Amino acid sequence: MSIRRAIYILTAAVAVIVTGCIKNDIPYPRIQPNFVTFTVEGQEAGAQIDSATRTVKLTLDESADITDLRITEYTLSPGATVVGDALEGNLSNPLRVDLHLYADWTWTISATQEIERYFSVEGQVGQSAIDVPGRRVVLSVSKNVPMGQVTIVRAKLGPEGSTTDPALEPGTQIDCTQPFQVTVTAHGREEYWTIYVERSNVSVETVGADGWTNVGWLYGKAEAGRDNGFEYRLKGDEEWTRVPKADVVADGGQFHARVDHLSPQSTYQARAYSDDLQGAIVEFTTGSAPELPNGSLDHWWLDGKVWNPWAEDGEQYWDTGNKGATTLGTSNSMPTDDTSTGTGWAAKLETRFVGIGAIGKLAAGNLFVGRYVRTDGTNGILSFGRPFTDRPTRLRGYVKYTTAPVSSVTAGLEDLKGRPDTCIIWCSLIDQDEPFEIRTNPKNRQLFDPAGSYVVAYGKFESGQNIDSYIPFEITLDYRSTSRVPKYILVTASASKYGDYFTGGNGAVLYVDDLKLEYDY
Repeated sequence: MSIRRAIYILTAAVAVIVTGCIKNDIPYPRIQPNFVTFTVEGQEAGAQIDSATRTVKLTLDESADITDLRITEYTLSPGATVVGDALEGNLSNPLRVDLHLYADWTWTISATQEIERYFSVEGQVGQSAIDVPGRRVVLSVSKNVPMGQVTIVRAKLGPEGSTTDPALEPGTQIDCTQPFQVTVTAHGREEYWTIYVERSNVSVETVGADGWTNVGWLYGKAEAGRDNGFEYRLKGDEEWTRVPKADVVADGGQFHARVDHLSPQSTYQARAYSDDLQGAIVEFTTGSAPELPNGSLDHWWLDGKVWNPWAEDGEQYWDTGNKGATTLGTSNSMPTDDTSTGTGWAAKLETRFVGIGAIGKLAAGNLFVGRYVRTDGTNGILSFGRPFTDRPTRLRGYVKYTTAPVSSVTAGLEDLKGRPDTCIIWCSLIDQDEPFEIRTNPKNRQLFDPAGSYVVAYGKFESGQNIDSYIPFEITLDYRSTSRVPKYILVTASASKYGDYFTGGNGAVLYVDDLKLEYDY
């Protein structure tokens, strides 16, 4: 063997040994795989997909079998795959699913299903208490109802299409001297319910009252079918005012009414009545009627490239996404003298592609109550909301809009491409302990959910058509409860409804002016 060949073989052997000893210390990139869309049979609304918490929340119609759902479609972010066979159809409990992209990431898929249930009988006092986990119904009847012959007015304890044994048709008489047993069958499964009927100790009860600013909500219970209603008066007055019968809403022996045109910051007294009997007097105090600071949108100042919606020496209440947009361009939310009255200023919110050439992204013109916290790369982190404890009924203002074909889309919203963009203005009251944090980065995105547990009230205005001149708009707030007291108010306007997803039409422009809260109906 020649010396040259021997050296070659020795060099190759050393290379193999050294290569075998090299440790790969290059880490895999940490890119979170995401669900982009998710659809199951019997779904009532679009899936709520939150990449920050890695959750998919579904709402089902009541005819769906939550234990045996067919997943009709789902899409994942590029490169992501589902680990194993975890995507099964039983969502009676939250389902954990691992998605893989260099590493495994666990997602949770859950479903909620609202099933309308009711049970009422003749001579009932108040409303039935339906305990779904305990499979029981508890209700009260007046003292003159024979317990051995309680007559059903209406009953439904299972989902649509379920059956009961015995049948609970209107007019059926049941023996309630002892707890009454009912079998409910749905989707081939049986549930066993128990009906408990008690005698009421009261003929009429004033359950309570909630005072807003110009509105009072009154609640009572008495025997169904009687002349039931309410009376109220300003504390200190002698005369009672009876609520018109048309304003009293009854559900069996439970009834309530809304009283409008009350005076703010005043104490009232109210009582329920049934025929000639009166319930106990309860008191409630109405709130104040604060306006949105700079709701006229007359006050702005320019700080370098950033337009700010407050006076330079004033207190900030509103903000925009301009601090994010100006990292790649100029402000796209700014003041304009094109107003609804011809005087002062209004807000001009323009959706615009910001950047150089193809490098950049779509920025939706926007305005919101709160503050811009910081920029995360080319994404925004925002604090939505300002402290607020009163309960307005509406948000009013003036709006003008020029739409544009949707030119930029993100995964899951491809079907919007080329369609007219849609503007949105929304208002909400929430009762969580801090403002709502918005994060637009897809890696940890967190957006406001109008159906979230923190929402006390919500309403919105949308338009996907041109509005060539200013028109008045009105948002009526839909309250989840009359007794929950909010902690923050959120108001947002955007030239592109899906601007949080960097989806919209380049050139869409929304004008907003003269925003005011109302407190009466």
